[in-house]
Amino acid sequence: MTDLLIKTDTQAVAPRKSARKIPGHWQRNESFYLGLFAVIAFLIFWEMSVVWKLVNPLFTSSPVRIIRAGHAVFADGSIYNDLSVSGIEFALGYGLAVVIGVPMGILMGWYKRLNALCEPFVNALYATPRIALMPLIIIWFGVDLSSKVAIIFLSTVFPILVNTMTGVRTIDRDFVKVARSFGASDGQLFLTVALPSSVPNLLTGLRLGLGHALIGIVVGEMYGSSAGIGYMMQTAGATFQTDRVMVGIIIIAVSGMALTQVLKMIEDRFEMWRADSRG
Repeated sequence: MTDLLIKTDTQAVAPRKSARKIPGHWQRNESFYLGLFAVIAFLIFWEMSVVWKLVNPLFTSSPVRIIRAGHAVFADGSIYNDLSVSGIEFALGYGLAVVIGVPMGILMGWYKRLNALCEPFVNALYATPRIALMPLIIIWFGVDLSSKVAIIFLSTVFPILVNTMTGVRTIDRDFVKVARSFGASDGQLFLTVALPSSVPNLLTGLRLGLGHALIGIVVGEMYGSSAGIGYMMQTAGATFQTDRVMVGIIIIAVSGMALTQVLKMIEDRFEMWRADSRG
C-alpha cells in the first residue's frame, strides 16, 4: 500500500516538472519589442501631427524632414568637419579626465588627510554648473580647442573621481590585512588591492562621466566655437533650421547611447568576474 502511494505521488509530481515551459522568443525580447513599438508609435504620431497641421514644423520639425536634413549634411560632406572637431575635443577632454580622475580618486579614497584637504574643492566644483565657468574658461583659454577640452574635462573628471574614491573606501579590509601580512607596500596595495576592487565603481564613474562629457561638448561649442556639432546646432537654431538642430541632437544622443552601451558591457563583465570570484 505504501509503495502504491509513493508511485502515485511520483506520477503526480512528474507532469508538473515536465510542464515547465521554456521562455519563447516574445518572452525573452518583450521589453525590446514594447520599447520599439512605443518609439514607432511616437514617430508616426509626430509625423502625422505635422501632416495634419496640428503643429508648426518650423518649431518641431518632423521625422521625414529630419531624415532629409541628415541625408543632405552627410551627402554634401559639411557634417564631417564638425564630427571630427567634436570627436577630437571629446577624446582629449574625456581622456584627460580619466588620467587625472582615477589616480586622484584612489589617493583621496586611501589617504584620509589628502581627502580632508581636497574634498572642499571637489564638492564646490562638482556642485557648480559648468556653464557658469564658461566666461572664465574663455578668458583663460580663448575660443580655440583648449577651452572646449577644459570644459569637457571639468564636466567629466568629478563623476569619475567621486566614484573611484567611493570604490576605494568600500574595499574589503580583510584584503588589506592579508596584503599587509605579506609585507605589501603602498604601491603594491594600490595595484593589487585598491585598483582591482574599485574597478566596478570606476566603470560606473566612466559611464556617468560620458554623459557629462557630451554635455560639455555642446555647451562649449555653443558658447564660443567655429566648428563642431554644438556649433552646427547653434547656427542652425539662430536661422530657424529646426531640422538641422534635430540632426545634431540625434547625433549626440546616438553617440552617447553607443558609448554608454560599450561601457555597460565592460561593467557587466567585471560584475560577472566579481561574482565568480566571490563564489
